[in-house]
Amino acid sequence: MTYNFTFNNKSYHGSLSNGVDLSIPLQAGPGHLAAWYVDPISIEPVKGDGFVGAVAEGGSVNFRNVFFNPHGHGTHTECLGHITPKVYSVNKVLTNFHCPALLVTLTPKRKAFADAFSDADDLVFGMDTFENLPEVLPEAFIIRSMPNNVSKLDAVYNNTNPPYILPEVIHELTRRGVKHLLIDLPSVDRESDGGKLLAHHAFWNVPEEPNFERTITELIFVPDYCPDDLYLLNLQMAPFENDASPSRPVIYRAFVD
Repeated sequence: MTYNFTFNNKSYHGSLSNGVDLSIPLQAGPGHLAAWYVDPISIEPVKGDGFVGAVAEGGSVNFRNVFFNPHGHGTHTECLGHITPKVYSVNKVLTNFHCPALLVTLTPKRKAFADAFSDADDLVFGMDTFENLPEVLPEAFIIRSMPNNVSKLDAVYNNTNPPYILPEVIHELTRRGVKHLLIDLPSVDRESDGGKLLAHHAFWNVPEEPNFERTITELIFVPDYCPDDLYLLNLQMAPFENDASPSRPVIYRAFVD
């Protein structure tokens, strides 16, 4: 099967047979992807009244409870309900599951923030990182951060202060048309910033003019073999009525007609 779309007055096409899944699987037990100090994922058979939900233990079916946190345990998509008093559901916000997407590989730069973060010397994505971006951007913007290696699949980010995006960059991305931001790190904001979440607030215009159409997807993984280019993004997620949900972004390389 093939697809076609138009972006910035150009026509593009591609094949739906060559999709690349950017999601990281959710796995139970310690030693797997985690952020925000959450306990490991637990997947356990239901037991009670003579029933055991495990065929290996004599049960007729595998019937297991799963305990996880969408923000801390894997690839997830979130909406403005992540930072508002009312918990809006991302399942209601995301209604268009396909859109053009630009993949870019970016290297964060070290910068000191003596006033804001107690003499912190952080790796950040600032305006100088985005100097060569086109003026008009597609609805989805995908960031592959450097260095990029498979250790991201099982990284434990607690107390590591990963790179993050400065709010002025967020303002510029949304000005250029970005509605869906995807990144391979735990957050667009600093791990510990006193609860400011400046990039999140900038992206959703909270509290001034809350934007209900935009989403942020975090903890993706983009393989090295995917070149920086324009793609068709298929963004799917589990239909949880929650501010965030586990998601599976799949990209398809786009070619100019």
